[in-house]
Amino acid sequence: MISPGPVTGRRVLALALPMTLANVTTPLLGFVGAAVIGRLGDAALLGAIALGAVIFDAIFWSFGSLRMATAGLTAQAVGAREPAEVDRTLARALAAGTLAGLVLVALQGPIAAGAFGLSGASPAVTAGLATYFHIRIFAAPFTLANYAVLGSILGRGRTDLGLVLQVAINLVNIALTLALVLGFGLGIAGAALATLLAEAAGVGLGLVLLGRLGTHPFRVPLGALRDPASLRRMLSVNADVIIRTLALVAAIAIFSALGARSGDTVLAANAVLWNLFLIGGFFLDGFATAAETLCGQAVGARDEAGFRRAVALSLRWCLGFGLAVSLVSLVFGPAFIDTVTTSPEVRESARRYLLLAALAPFVAATPFAFDGIYIGATWTRAMRNLMLAALLAYGLALAAVQAAALGNTGLWLSFLGFLAARGIGQALAYPGLARQAFAGRVIETRAPDPGADAPGSAGGLPARRGEPAVSADSSRSSR
Repeated sequence: MISPGPVTGRRVLALALPMTLANVTTPLLGFVGAAVIGRLGDAALLGAIALGAVIFDAIFWSFGSLRMATAGLTAQAVGAREPAEVDRTLARALAAGTLAGLVLVALQGPIAAGAFGLSGASPAVTAGLATYFHIRIFAAPFTLANYAVLGSILGRGRTDLGLVLQVAINLVNIALTLALVLGFGLGIAGAALATLLAEAAGVGLGLVLLGRLGTHPFRVPLGALRDPASLRRMLSVNADVIIRTLALVAAIAIFSALGARSGDTVLAANAVLWNLFLIGGFFLDGFATAAETLCGQAVGARDEAGFRRAVALSLRWCLGFGLAVSLVSLVFGPAFIDTVTTSPEVRESARRYLLLAALAPFVAATPFAFDGIYIGATWTRAMRNLMLAALLAYGLALAAVQAAALGNTGLWLSFLGFLAARGIGQALAYPGLARQAFAGRVIETRAPDPGADAPGSAGGLPARRGEPAVSADSSRSSR
């Protein structure tokens, strides 16, 4: 029987740290791929694999909603003690991910033409990129299916298995890259094929892990899979998160583009400082994942006290780690800058803006935590609207600082304002959303019925002793 775990500070850490480790191991894959291709001695191939990684990151990041939506909906099903709904959620997500992946494969021609045109690469780089792209694109159905599998694992609160899955995929990819590129001499085609095979192996391993947890998506009847109400909810949640993600990508792209207008030195300095911020983001993302699980399970269980405790703990831990990362960035930032670049001009420029960049993890802690809270509670429409409002505020701030001729300092201040606007907006909207999520008809005040929470039982979820019970159905319709 599935059941949600306790809401404690120890559990927040137990959920967050494995995903932090998984995030930290991911850049290793890109490093190994670049190093292996680099040993071939062809600069064009190295440029091709670097560009290919950027293109596929952009494509697949757009579908990150599949992982987040699956995690939130699964967590609510776990909280409601509905194992059949866990299976149905995963089955729908797998179907959606596989279908989307097949569409990407079918549209590889126009996608490649657009991406290659925007890259502006040399003919030699474009030739290598074409080889890499037209092989790796066939990994799309497996990659998106892995998003669904990972979301289901995280929604169950098994971030330890999420870590196992992510590390396994990366290790298989690294091993196959070494074997196919260097051992069999397949060059850049071998690197693309290694990723394809690793993603396929990841789907198989993920389904085995879920099967051991009692989740069997292929046993879901076709009629349940096509249930109109459930499909509408899944598509709505995914659409909201996609729009939110595209708005975030737009904010980052604007930051990069405006930084480039300040000259090559400032552009390089911002790139160094951005990597410093991304390292802090690894930690914050782990706590956002913990919030998804804990808050989603509490909403599914109709446990308002547990939900509010999860919110408080998620914010506390995220802010604490955000502050710690900011302080570490400030103290060790100069050494990090000197390690990443040897250019005296870039080092000097990066140090000039280090304080602002070091503040970013602390300012970002609140929106990171609330992202996890909102996704777990499936308040995705509100999250989408608040992101768009923050993007508008960001645009107004950029116009103001440019009018004041504040240069790159104004750019960093505007980005910090964008992060703060997101967190403030989410915090202000939270009380009303929480009241709405737990507003339900009071049935009675009674002690728990030992048989009432069995899988498939009818009626509302049992109340804890001395608390009113509410209808379980209302939680599935609230946002």
